[in-house]
Amino acid sequence: MEMLDPTMLIILGLVAFAAGFIDAVAGGGGMLTVPALLSIGLPPHLALGTNKLSATFASSTAAFTYYKKRLFTPEFWYRSFIATLIGAISGTLVVNVISTDWLEKLLPLIILATAIYTIFHKSPKGNSNDMPNFDVKTHKKQVIQGLTLGFYDGAIGPGTGAFWTVSNMALYRMNILLSSGVAKAMNFTSNFTSLVTFAILGHINWALGLTMGLCLMAGAYVGAHSAIRFGAAFIRPVFVTVVSVMAIKLAYEAWF
Repeated sequence: MEMLDPTMLIILGLVAFAAGFIDAVAGGGGMLTVPALLSIGLPPHLALGTNKLSATFASSTAAFTYYKKRLFTPEFWYRSFIATLIGAISGTLVVNVISTDWLEKLLPLIILATAIYTIFHKSPKGNSNDMPNFDVKTHKKQVIQGLTLGFYDGAIGPGTGAFWTVSNMALYRMNILLSSGVAKAMNFTSNFTSLVTFAILGHINWALGLTMGLCLMAGAYVGAHSAIRFGAAFIRPVFVTVVSVMAIKLAYEAWF
C-alpha cells in the first residue's frame, strides 16, 4: 500500500475520533472504521487487523472509564472474560483462512445487516441498578455469550459493542450504563486477543493503526463521559445513516 497523503490521514483521523465516540456511547464504532479502511484500498484481512489495533485503544479507554465510575465489577465476569478470549482467538483464526475475494463481498453485507438491526431492534428495558444473581444459570449465560460474541469480534468485529450491550440488558436485566460497562470490558478483551492473533499472522498496518488508535482513544474518552452523563439515544440516527451509506457503497463496489 502506498503512503497516504496528509489530507487522507486527517480524514481517517476524524472518522476514527467519531468512531471512538460512537463506540463508547452506543457500540459499533467499527462499522465506521472498517469501511473507511477498505475504502482506501486495504485488503480485507489487513483492514480487519489494522482496525483491531486502533479499536483496542478505544475499548481500553472506555473500559477503564466505566471501571473508574464503578459501572463494572471484574470479579463477577471472569467466566465471560475467559469465554470471550477463547471465542476471539477462534474467530480470528477462522477468518484468516477465508479468501480475500469472499471477504470483500461478505464484509459490506455484514456491516449493512448490523446497521439494519440497529435501526429496527428495540433494546429491552434493563432498569435494575443491581448485578445479576450469582448462580449456575447466570454462569452458563456468560460462557455462551462470551464464546459467541468473542468469536464474532475475532472474525468480523463491527457492531460487537452494541451486541454486548443489548444482550446484557436482555439476559441480565441490567440498566444501559451497567450493560455498557460490561460491554466495553469484554470488547477490550476480544479486541486485544484478536489483535495479538492478527499481529502473529502479519495482518496489521502498524503506522495507520496507531494513528487511528490515538484518535479513537480521544473519541472514546469524550464518548464515555457523554454516555454516562446523557445516555446513548442521541447518537443513533446519525450513526445508522453514516454506516448504512458506507456499507451500501462498499457492497455496490464489491458485487457490481
